[in-house]
Amino acid sequence: MTFLSEEQNRQFIGSGELNEAGQTLQEFLEEYDPRKYDNPCNTVDILVFTYAQEHGKRSLKRILLIKRRNHPCIGMWATPGGFIEFRESIDDAARRELEEETGIKNIDIEQLKSYGVYDRDPRTRVITTAYVALVPDGMIEAHAGDDAKDAEWFDIAWQSRGVKENNGISTEELQLELKCKDISVGATVVRTMYTDSILKAPDYRLIQSNGLAADHGAIIMEAVDYVKDKL
Repeated sequence: MTFLSEEQNRQFIGSGELNEAGQTLQEFLEEYDPRKYDNPCNTVDILVFTYAQEHGKRSLKRILLIKRRNHPCIGMWATPGGFIEFRESIDDAARRELEEETGIKNIDIEQLKSYGVYDRDPRTRVITTAYVALVPDGMIEAHAGDDAKDAEWFDIAWQSRGVKENNGISTEELQLELKCKDISVGATVVRTMYTDSILKAPDYRLIQSNGLAADHGAIIMEAVDYVKDKL
């Protein structure tokens, strides 16, 4: 039994010739064992930001975080997200996970980037695809559900701790601070860019995290840079 139906497989026939083992595509697929090799798992993370408009200017205000109910990083704050189901698009997974963990649905989301450092999750090799959403502040409410113990909107602040320039490479240390009521979490992140190149290839590396799960501090900082340029 193959992953797709015989009709769906027709688009992958190519020239129709046999491979070096004398197999048709269908014969090849029937013998193919995806478990022969280690396969990464795929997840989604959704970063929902709010903005306010004052004196004709828009500014970034808050981000939605959930408190994890289970391991890993139990009790820490994280962006909503979870595993992609086997027969589900990445976009659909992001919308589903956001609704399951926060009750939020029917908002526009945009894919930001995939993150795949091999040791970012202790369960197994996990690659996550991050999405961003941007809504007016106060427009929507969030309620914790599924794997989320709590869901809160955190005020966003960040500052630079200094920039170093060396042979066309810019390195800047950034301090991210997120606050909600009496809760304060954050991260120290180093952003590296190739200033002399057409493609800047920005890289965000987590140096230290305070209350944020896994590498979410670096993901949030990169998303902040991305969405604030949209405002």
